[in-house]
Amino acid sequence: MSPSPSSVLVAGSSGLIGREIVRTLLAGPPSTTVHALVRRPAPGPGNPRLHSLTVDFTALPSLPGADTAYCALGTTIKVAGSQQAFKAVDLDAVLAFAQAARRAGVRRFAVVSSLGANPHSGNFYSRVKGDMEAALAGCGFDTLVMARPSLLAGDRASLGQPARPGERWTLALTAPLWPLIPAAWRPIQTGMVARAMIAAIEDGKTGTRIIESGEMQRSEQADR
Repeated sequence: MSPSPSSVLVAGSSGLIGREIVRTLLAGPPSTTVHALVRRPAPGPGNPRLHSLTVDFTALPSLPGADTAYCALGTTIKVAGSQQAFKAVDLDAVLAFAQAARRAGVRRFAVVSSLGANPHSGNFYSRVKGDMEAALAGCGFDTLVMARPSLLAGDRASLGQPARPGERWTLALTAPLWPLIPAAWRPIQTGMVARAMIAAIEDGKTGTRIIESGEMQRSEQADR
């Protein structure tokens, strides 16, 4: 299927960052059509430029032709239930989407990774994220953007997502200190991550680019 510059694929659109990616894209040029891959049918009609595709990430069908794709798939070991189930989402499903997107003609791909991603890390979470980055590097995209945000600040309740007590308490306790925390480690708003990913894709540069959390924070502040 031939790619279309005005057609974009998004996986993970029901999550904190994925939701912001879709919002930002739909607020852009009216010629852009967004195909959002979801695991469950989306409720009711919405924006006519937003097309929801209900898929099984273990057996993805042929995707609509597109030039660009964004991936915000992700979970936690606690929510997934086991390390194996976590890896099935954060590595296997991400790679399956990337490969299907490549077959659909996608040349530019952006993904949400994590602060500290490293295939050699002693931490399982960081190691899986590092393995995911390494796998994507071999997919053959002209442009590959990997965003590594720190702790995400966003409203999970509005998405119907399970509560993450540790995340909630950390955000609440550190909020007064945010201006004093180095940008690299400071909690980051999900909208910042989404905008940074889109800006990095749209700047026309090719090759692989890693955007660390501090860079995303500083870039947003510089634009104000």
